[in-house]
Amino acid sequence: MANTVLKYNVNGSSSWVPYYVPNQPEHPGILGELVPQLLIQAKIDSEKQNYPPKRTNQALDSGLLDFDLVSPSWFPNEDMGDKFVTSDPIINIQENIISLKENAVAWQNIDSIKGQVIGTVRGYLYHDDAFFTRFDFTSERELIKALHKKRINAAISGDLPALYWSKQLNLPITLATVHSDGVLVMRLRKEHKDLLPRINTAIAILKDNGTIKTITDKYTLKAILSE
Repeated sequence: MANTVLKYNVNGSSSWVPYYVPNQPEHPGILGELVPQLLIQAKIDSEKQNYPPKRTNQALDSGLLDFDLVSPSWFPNEDMGDKFVTSDPIINIQENIISLKENAVAWQNIDSIKGQVIGTVRGYLYHDDAFFTRFDFTSERELIKALHKKRINAAISGDLPALYWSKQLNLPITLATVHSDGVLVMRLRKEHKDLLPRINTAIAILKDNGTIKTITDKYTLKAILSE
């Protein structure tokens, strides 16, 4: 019987720095390094694909992809649907409402986004996007530029990607209130649920032996913002 080969997307966004770093095979980002090591530790064969963000969710839903890395905090009621099972937590992750400094006081409460036009990244999942109007951009980089061009007054971004692109573009932004605070897990199609114990064991081993911390530390703010 042939081994199962899990198909996954190379990245959810072309520029989800520091989780994925495009066009840098030697430094592909936290998840760019961690996912292959996790699968090797679990003794699971894999195959990388490269779908655009919007297509990724469709491919997962249809079975063209077998898993991705997501946070339950991105989903309404943390419900990822009955087609999937989820692994143990892998790393912590946080999203913030971001704005220009002069506007930050208006976004100190999460309820302030209700009924407003909020900058978002195309293809990304947001647990509460029924309560605001999405204004989709192609990446976190474009969110920062849109804030400074006054196309939007606020956006939702992971804290590390926002700080990275603010530094790279020399366009200051402020992290206002926390939008979601959670963990990344593997969202695995249910037909592969028998692999979940091996995946969870691999996660535990990589935590215990320091691999996850080493990879994460490599891409900390000090490393990615010092230039």
